[in-house]
Order: sequence, then C-alpha cells, then structure tokens
Amino acid sequence: MNTIANQPLPADVQQPSYDRSALRSRIVHIGFGAFHRAHQALLTDRVLNRQGGDWGLCEISQFSGDKLFATLRRQDHLYTVLEKGAAGNQAIVIGAVHDSVHRKLEGVEAVLEKLAEPQVAIVSMTITEKGYCIEPGSGRLDLQHQAIRADLANPDQPSSVPGLLVEALRLRRQRGLPPFTVLSCDNIPENGRVVRHAVIDLAQARDADLAAWIAAQVTFPSTMVDRIVPAATPETLDEIAAALGGVEDECAIACEPFIQWVVEDNFVAGRPAWEIAGAQLVDDVLPFEQMKLRMLNGSHSFLAYLGYLAGYQHINDCMTDVNYRQAARRLMLAEQAPTLSVSGIDLAAYADQLIERYSNPALQHRTWQIAMDGSQKLPQRMLDSVRWHLAHGGEYSGLALGVAGWMRYVGGIDDAGQPIDIRDRC
Repeated sequence: MNTIANQPLPADVQQPSYDRSALRSRIVHIGFGAFHRAHQALLTDRVLNRQGGDWGLCEISQFSGDKLFATLRRQDHLYTVLEKGAAGNQAIVIGAVHDSVHRKLEGVEAVLEKLAEPQVAIVSMTITEKGYCIEPGSGRLDLQHQAIRADLANPDQPSSVPGLLVEALRLRRQRGLPPFTVLSCDNIPENGRVVRHAVIDLAQARDADLAAWIAAQVTFPSTMVDRIVPAATPETLDEIAAALGGVEDECAIACEPFIQWVVEDNFVAGRPAWEIAGAQLVDDVLPFEQMKLRMLNGSHSFLAYLGYLAGYQHINDCMTDVNYRQAARRLMLAEQAPTLSVSGIDLAAYADQLIERYSNPALQHRTWQIAMDGSQKLPQRMLDSVRWHLAHGGEYSGLALGVAGWMRYVGGIDDAGQPIDIRDRC
C-alpha cells in the first residue's frame, strides 16, 4: 500500500531530518487525538529536527481509535499536519511518534508494561476533563465513579487513566525504577493539580505507603495549551492528500499556524528542550491559563452555543456577522479581562489576535464540535468569571448570555426547530 512512509513527497513538504531509528519511548502519551497530533507531538518533532536525540513518543489508546492506530502502524507511525493560514498552507510530516499500544487490541498488561519501561521519563495525556474522574465541586477524585470503583476492585486491571497511572507507578516502585513525570496537556485550569489529586487520591484509597511515595517522588507540572485544531473531515483529508502529491494519510490533521505551549518547568526525570521549538517554560502557568481559558475558550463557547442556535456551522461563519464579532470582543475585554491578574500582556491586542484567528476561513472549526461537554467546560470558562463579578459588583450580561445559550442548546432543539445532537453528560 502506498503511504507517506514509502512514497516520495513533494519538495515543499517538511519531513523528519533526524535519525528515527535512535528514538526510544521516552514519552508515553495517552490519547492520540487531533490536538495532541498538532501540538505536543509536533513541538517534540521540532526539537528532534533541530538537535536530534532519542525523545520518541509511544501513543496509547484505551478503548477507541482502532482504525486510526492501524493506519498509523501501516505508515511507520508517520502522519501529516497541515498548517492552514491566510498566506498559504504548509504540510509537515511528523516523525516523533515511533511506537503505539492499543489496550483493546493488545491488552491492559501491554499498556502497563510500556508505562513501566525504565527509559520512560514522561507520561502525558489529552483525555478531556471527564477522563480524570474528578468531582466538579471539590476538585478531588470521585471515588464513586464507575471506573474508579472498578479500579479499586481490580487494581491490576485498571480501566481509568488515574488507575493506569497508579498501577504503573506501583510497578516502577516495586521494580526499583525511578518515577516518571505526569504531564496533563488538557485544557483545564491547573491541570497538574487536577491530575495530581486524581492519582494520589486513588493511590491513598489503595495503599497509603504508595500514595506517600507518589506524593514525594512524582511531579505533576501544569501546562497551558493553545492551538485551534478542528476535527478532520473527508474534505480535510482530500486537501492534505493533494498537498502530499496524491498520497493519502487518514491520520492527518489540519490546524491554524498559531501555536502556544506554556509549561511549568518541573520534571523529575528530564524533558526534551521544548523551549527551542517555541514552548515557554515558566515557574507559574496559572496566569497564562486563566487568560486563555477565559478570553479564548470562554468566547469560543459563547460563539459555539449562540452561533449554532442561530444556524452558524463554523466559528468563522459567526465572525462574518458583525453582531457576533462585536459581542465576542466585548465579552473578552469588558467581562473576562477584568478578572485576570496577568502582567506584561496587552489584553486588547490579545483579543484582536483571537478575533483574527477565529476569522480564518481555512479552518472550518465547527460550532457543534466546540459545544461538546459544556457542563464540564463552562465552570472554568465562564462561571468563575461570574463569581468574580458577583464579588466585585461587576457587570456580566455577556457571560449570562453565554450560559443561557448553553442551557438552550442542551434543550435539544435549535432556533429553527431542528433536533441537536448533544454530546454532554449534563
């Protein structure tokens, strides 16, 4: 079969310039979704292109992605990212991924053994808010969650990600191996704290000594991630195949040119030099993530619910309507910006940059996709800001409108009387 691994590609396609045979599974990533492919994996690939090394990625899938993994393996774990901007497109073949394990195909034992390999230094994840099994109110592990109860009953056959991490760390401790860094790349506030609570709370419920060892030895850096990565459509894959000279890649993804990654520099077993690829390594991620969650993600949700209800299929469609454009900018600057305590950043310029990114017609980012799991997303995107305004006597009509849009959306019928395919556990 013709794939990007065995076919010549056009000269303008960026391809790995490093020795892929030198790669080892130094990073194990759980959740081979579109965002990870266009973000963390791409930045790791940039590092390898600039200085080589052995910082390879092994991708883990729990229960889905059978076809995606089969394609990835046929392609020698290569895949394509198409950056789509106003000035043109750039196709990039990513080579940083060198291995994969699929739980449903190879079994949970294979996943645990990969996590317990001595060279593994980082276990990262993009599993969305619900993957951490956290109680929204307390921020602690939900011990009554079905998957967590199953993991406590059968700890050597974990089904949740916290369960996998705890059992893998137990194995490493038992075998006298050093711990790894647990790196959440999900778009949630203080994601390092969230995954730390999930892991240590579960370990405590299993074995107090194990929990104490994890608390003392394992690091859980927080991160802030930013890149608009729409779900791939058949049209997207056709466009990427054209950029590859007719070679098809069903693992390919398209995204915007903009990329940002702010990472707390707290790694127990080393890390790639992500800073040379453009990442920001800092002591405190919180101000950056609050700015992004409230100004970008909050306005994205605002546009997703209200735009979908009005018949707009994509975020860039909303931006063609001056009312939506102005409302989004007002929400950012009049209602979200006052709640932030970030210094050295021009928030008005940041808002203008966001509006420009939203207006990119090449992305076709669906409002329906952004509207998923609002019950998990709105607390940090909007409700925290509402609480701030209630405490400070501020005005929050735009935030209230966004929440009302979500309530109307999950009612299941749009403004034209058509049913909505709701993806939310509310």
